Amino acid sequence: MPVMDESTPLGAQIARDNRRAERLASTTFPKPSETRILTVANQKGGVGKTTTTVNVAASLAYHGLEVLVVDIDPQGNASTALSVEHSTGVEGIYEVLIDDYDISQVVVDAPEYETMKCVPATIDLAGAEIELVSKVAREMRLQRALDKYLREREEAGERVDYVLIDCPPSLGLLTVNAFVAAREVLIPIQCEYYALEGVSQLLKNIQLIQQHLNPELWISTVLLTMYDARTRLSAQVAEEVRAHFDQQVLKTVIPRSVRISEAPSYGKTVITYEPNSSGALSYREAAEEISERGAVNG
Repeated sequence: MPVMDESTPLGAQIARDNRRAERLASTTFPKPSETRILTVANQKGGVGKTTTTVNVAASLAYHGLEVLVVDIDPQGNASTALSVEHSTGVEGIYEVLIDDYDISQVVVDAPEYETMKCVPATIDLAGAEIELVSKVAREMRLQRALDKYLREREEAGERVDYVLIDCPPSLGLLTVNAFVAAREVLIPIQCEYYALEGVSQLLKNIQLIQQHLNPELWISTVLLTMYDARTRLSAQVAEEVRAHFDQQVLKTVIPRSVRISEAPSYGKTVITYEPNSSGALSYREAAEEISERGAVNG
């Protein structure tokens, strides 16, 4: 029996992935008419926030778009996945929020991508929630710094197409800063039992931000992660999420994937670690959907 016999499940999967890779290789992602700023948020831990942030960002950069990743999670996992130095003593988003640094002073190139930059997060950020309490305009510090940086880049003829902000798994002042700075919210929801647990609280917080701090904020995207096609549970959760969010849910789902889990240990995203794996192809297709929706919605 030939190895690539499509009559076998494995052969059929490999053939499908090859076709997906060929299609994506010839696909151009549309540039947005203006910079799109997306905050990736869900206060529940382990749902794939950081994984989604770096892999969607990497997919957009892989297809030639200018991308900025802002890591405001004290764990600094997004910085790790992009091979960006974020040890103690490195200047990053903490200095922007607390010491009024310009983003241009701390932003660095992501080594594996010509069109991606990153603002790293260090462990110093762990104390920022407390330090922000006494600051003037504490909820708007990221917004002001980001607006200034994006304006500078545009004036220099280097407009940023996408900004993705990776949040900590909480609804504190760091996440509030991210909501105020963004126009869109991307919510990753894992296809597991407690999928919607806590999402109602997240929606209430977003509603408060809309009412009092950022009326332009809206939930543009919901992405189903850790989807296991072998289980009925994943299908049930996906159905429930689609019933709740309808138009916001991407058609693409992110499967459970060993390659996605392995990539950060090599300081990589799955897009560069194993670009033609099912996980990488799914994130590239999700990024394609996001970019096409932006073109349609303006």
